Amino acid sequence: MEIRLLRYFIAVANQQSISAAAKSLHISQPTLSRQLSDLEAELGTSLFIRGNRKITLTTEGMFLLTKAKEIVSLVEKTEANFNQPSEIISGEIYIGGGETEAMHFIAETLKDLLKNHPAIQFHLYSGNADDIMDKLDNGLLDFGIVIEPTDKQEYDYMHLPAKDVWGVLMRKDSPLAHKTSIQPADLIDKPLIISRQTTVDNELSGWFGQNVKDLNITGTYNLLFNAARMVEKNLGYALCLDKLINTSGDSKLCFKPLNPKLHAGLNIIWKKHQVFSIAASKFLDQIRYNIEKYNQNS
Repeated sequence: MEIRLLRYFIAVANQQSISAAAKSLHISQPTLSRQLSDLEAELGTSLFIRGNRKITLTTEGMFLLTKAKEIVSLVEKTEANFNQPSEIISGEIYIGGGETEAMHFIAETLKDLLKNHPAIQFHLYSGNADDIMDKLDNGLLDFGIVIEPTDKQEYDYMHLPAKDVWGVLMRKDSPLAHKTSIQPADLIDKPLIISRQTTVDNELSGWFGQNVKDLNITGTYNLLFNAARMVEKNLGYALCLDKLINTSGDSKLCFKPLNPKLHAGLNIIWKKHQVFSIAASKFLDQIRYNIEKYNQNS
């Protein structure tokens, strides 16, 4: 299967029209139609449902679109790190992470790195630990920033000098807003919005003293910003990390820490036996130096 064909397929899926895709690709419509037919023949399945006004993807086509985007992205990432002038250190670094205060430390590390190597570019991807590890495994990310608890057996990692605090995001007019901290009994009968990250459930279950799934779960989230909008509309209490949502001034929301306290450690992880680009290697050296420097000054 040629990368060129996958790019053609992605263009048609995005445009929902062979003629429009052919125009954007600067090839003739008959040529594109023939290439797509060859791709379907090679895979032994139909990828499109061809209508009068537009074409849509079959189930097999939707599956291929997901994989094709990952494959093309990986190829482009690899090419970008080779097609750099040899006399300067350049290239691209791909970093994924959840919403966490640890990103301040990553930002400082990138700032230090770019002072010495301004030709390096970085690309950030936001997602929970499950998303990050999936993209690491597929080679789409160089590094991931993950919140504990996370199963790291398949990865190399370093502890980051940062800790997040678990608590509850709620409306300022909530019945619990007057409390300085939140205990398990306070939330037993409340509608809860929790992180979709699978391992977080185990941590919270330990704090509650019962399985989180037995509580009144109204909804789940993978990134907190949109969950905060649900809290504003009084749909529930979001179990989350501190300092991710602005609760000052005119905000309708407030954050209350858990009691007993529940902290989340943070790690930067990468695939074992990973062969890094020069840019990624320089980033790893820089973050290792910054961690050692922080620990010496603490």
